Amino acid sequence: MPEPGADILVVGTGELAAVAARPPLEGAGHRVRTVPDGQGALEELERQLPDVLVTEWRMPRLDGVELCRTVRVRGDFDATHVIVMTAAEDPDRAVTALEAGADDYLATPFEPAELLARVRNGRKAAQLRASEARLRALMANIPGAIYRCAPDRDWTMELISDEIERISGYPPEDFIDNAVRTYASIIHPEERGSVEAAVFEACEAGRPFVLEYRVERADGGETWVLERGQLVHGTNGRTWLDGAIFDISARRQAETERRQKEAEQARVAELRASRARIIEATDAARRRIERDLHDGAQQEFVAVALSVRFLVGHLETTAPDAAPLAQEVLDEQNAAIDSLREFARGIHPSVLSERGLVRAVEAFAHRLPMPVKLHEAPSDRLPQPVETAFYYVIAESLTNTCKHAGASRAAVGIGRADGRAWAEVSDDGEGGAVLGEGSGLSGLADRVEALDGHLEVRSDSGGTTVRAEVPCAS
Repeated sequence: MPEPGADILVVGTGELAAVAARPPLEGAGHRVRTVPDGQGALEELERQLPDVLVTEWRMPRLDGVELCRTVRVRGDFDATHVIVMTAAEDPDRAVTALEAGADDYLATPFEPAELLARVRNGRKAAQLRASEARLRALMANIPGAIYRCAPDRDWTMELISDEIERISGYPPEDFIDNAVRTYASIIHPEERGSVEAAVFEACEAGRPFVLEYRVERADGGETWVLERGQLVHGTNGRTWLDGAIFDISARRQAETERRQKEAEQARVAELRASRARIIEATDAARRRIERDLHDGAQQEFVAVALSVRFLVGHLETTAPDAAPLAQEVLDEQNAAIDSLREFARGIHPSVLSERGLVRAVEAFAHRLPMPVKLHEAPSDRLPQPVETAFYYVIAESLTNTCKHAGASRAAVGIGRADGRAWAEVSDDGEGGAVLGEGSGLSGLADRVEALDGHLEVRSDSGGTTVRAEVPCAS
């Protein structure tokens, strides 16, 4: 008994169609549509494809043979199973019908049971054909080459989808039964052995395998592929490999570029850290020299000055003629002490370490021959490396302003906001300052960049502004 619910299209107006075919089909639970001729059948096929088409041999407008030919030319009608009813006394018609594209024929007169049996088989064939069509469509749309091959060292292909041509440059038919080349032959020679070992090991363990390797393309290039597959056991002890091969060249390229970028970032980070360590070591050496000068040589000069001052007082009473000479020596001694103090402050001002950036800038500005306004300043101290960097930026900028800018005044701003600290020096001079051309600012830029910061110089006829910014958590 055929599975109920099949959709049957019966074509013809004679007794075969109307009397002999339709009643038993409907009695078996099938849905039956009828049309009088081949042209009507084509129109009905356009509207809705049946599972099985049963047609008479002779019909007006378009007979059974022409109907078969037309159906087979149309690829969108392939899923329909076609049965042609032919006279038993004329077997040549059956051959003609099959050659024209019929799937089966039914000799007339026929028994209802024979008709139902052929329709049942036809429906199964139509379902199988539709399933194969869906599989082909699926394989065509999967972004990989679907395959079935023998578990041998050549990977002899029984089936492989068209995507293999995009991956390798070779058409799929080259690999079927090793017609032109084996799939093993396009695996990169350096990886052929490891691929074979990994697949056979997975098959022996009864588990799927996942591999990444290179294949050699027809154009001489290489494609990185990801292959997933497993051993399948069939009847009569037969085994094969089912799997898929995907092009992962873009992913591998992205991974390579990411690793290169990470390596470059690590190298840059190490260079920055190295530069920061060098600058920190230099600043530490400056502080040590400043302390040594203050605690050592400077104190010795002061002690000598006190002795000379005592000698001047003594000579004023005992040897008045020699007292002016001694006073001159004392004056020179005091001048030398002042020069030493100024030199020590230039190396590293002690007030910067002891009282912070704002007080150090105020002390430096007080010694300049032009008015400097400190119009912004944070209430709390900044981290020591930031204060040191900002001090030298401010000091160098103000020194350049006094020496080269022809300015009448300058302003200094220091602040912290949104996770960044900044220091800015501006003047009303002639401009012309350029970063990195012997102005002394290039070294400051290195110092600021060592803190992951940025130094910017804007200079024109309206004046010059130097601004340093660095990351600085609150």
